Amino acid sequence: MIIIKNLDSIALDIATHIKTVVPDHPASIAVLKHGIAVVINTVSIILLTIGISFITGKVQETVLAMISFSILRQVVGGIHLKSNIVCIVVSTALLTALSFVNLNYNWIVITSILSIILVLVYAPSRIDGKTRIPKRYYPLLKICGVAIITLNLWLAFPVVAASFFVQSLTLIERRCEK
Repeated sequence: MIIIKNLDSIALDIATHIKTVVPDHPASIAVLKHGIAVVINTVSIILLTIGISFITGKVQETVLAMISFSILRQVVGGIHLKSNIVCIVVSTALLTALSFVNLNYNWIVITSILSIILVLVYAPSRIDGKTRIPKRYYPLLKICGVAIITLNLWLAFPVVAASFFVQSLTLIERRCEK
């Protein structure tokens, strides 16, 4: 709990400082704090995950997992965890675990097909109010998501297939979440 408060207070301190130095900045302290918190989360996940990958000897696989997961996530959305620290811990653990996945081609095809189905059914997910993309372009996001996943059928990277599959699972929304 102390770490969570520290991440929020660090973001608030930085946002307050920015507003003090540049009082005419158009963004409110709350908006600045949110943006800074996102940066802190992202940088924390990247540094922790890459640091662990040096220990595990899976640097290339980890980088592939991080890039593929984040690219698909940017296009089709997905679940957001409520707490900064939970997001950092879960994302770091997940990306580290994905670096150990070793699927044969048949499993790459199976997970890719399942990912494509999930994207076709659920994407984009949880992006309303978090993007400036007009809703009329949402079908295009779905098509781009499918194209990204399909590309790995040609490349056949096991870590990427697993990463896409896990990211596609984050699109599923229970009815009570909506």
